[in-house]
Amino acid sequence: MGRSSGDADVIVVGGGAIGLASAWEAARRGRSVLVLERFRVGHERGSSAGLERQWRVQYSEECWSRLALDTLPLWQGLESAAGRRLVHLTGSLWFGRVGVATSEGELQAAASVLERLGVRYDWVSAAEIEARFGFARLPADHEGFHQPDGGVIDVRGTLDALHRLGAEAGVRVHENTRVRAVEPDGDGVTVRTEDGVHRAGAVIVNAGAFTNELLGPLGCPVDLRVFRMSSAYFDRRTDDVDLPTWYAFLEPGEAAGDGADGADGANGSLYGFGHNPWTGSDAVRAAPDAELRLVEPDPAVPGPPDAGHLAATAAWVGEHLPGLVPRCVRRSTCLASLPADPGRQFYLGSLAGQVQHGERVVVQSAGWAFKFVPVFGRICADLALDGHSGFHVPASALR
Repeated sequence: MGRSSGDADVIVVGGGAIGLASAWEAARRGRSVLVLERFRVGHERGSSAGLERQWRVQYSEECWSRLALDTLPLWQGLESAAGRRLVHLTGSLWFGRVGVATSEGELQAAASVLERLGVRYDWVSAAEIEARFGFARLPADHEGFHQPDGGVIDVRGTLDALHRLGAEAGVRVHENTRVRAVEPDGDGVTVRTEDGVHRAGAVIVNAGAFTNELLGPLGCPVDLRVFRMSSAYFDRRTDDVDLPTWYAFLEPGEAAGDGADGADGANGSLYGFGHNPWTGSDAVRAAPDAELRLVEPDPAVPGPPDAGHLAATAAWVGEHLPGLVPRCVRRSTCLASLPADPGRQFYLGSLAGQVQHGERVVVQSAGWAFKFVPVFGRICADLALDGHSGFHVPASALR
């Protein structure tokens, strides 16, 4: 794309993790960049809320495992530039009932992908899980694998690092600025906000759950489903209690999600973390993989955690994690936007072919994407500046 004679070469709509990564990638190529953030950077009303995310390389689909492996060097580059650790390799434990399919995939399929890619892992029985990782009273048919290169991502640290690096590269951020329209034309893109009008050569939309507020008026909304996810923290009984990141593949009704009011696509599965010192607490997080559908997400009112989901989570913790006190000491929610088609992981691409001059508008939205923050930021910048990227994200196009 050519340089703009307007406010910036690139405008990024949305100052979450991927928006900040997109801005930094464009700015460090010498382009002027303006980020328009609806609230403030680091707010808790969107998909970058919370303190930690799981880092993993295992997927049931080989293409996503390959992309995760390709993303790790970019995380390392970001860490080097920021001068701080962001991905902590604590190990990743997946276990439960083989054959249960969830939003994370399926145990045996994911292990088969690791096998094909030559990624190390140990297959473990219920007894081994209890002996090695501190779980208890698991059903005898539970099994799974431990992948030692998995771990946890420091969410606040990532946002802070990208915000600072962007500023050092010249990125300007306008907070509390709601974008009302994105209008591409032959000379660039007009971005209309509640406070004024901006011009750029290209626009990157990283607006998460609110993407269709901008794409709808252009006549090309993506098919998103927006959910509220609940989670809680539990005190450790002693300071030496620790866990890898973990995901328990359970049948509906075994734990959280079964029969909850408003549940859509919920299952009984759970996930959790070990002790992460940057959270400012000695407690550890455990949560249900249970989604409450929101027809009209209201960012001003994120909504309370689902009491039924968290009660079921606490009951499961009390039964199977004896090192934790089964009482929620802190509760939280975040928004998750997912493609309506469960076979699609993400939306990422330009509006080329959908809107006149749509090649000037790049969109990334939906999916469990935090582990891909550095590579998605690079791809968004590639598409906005060059019209193509050396990274391929399969089955992710906007149409």
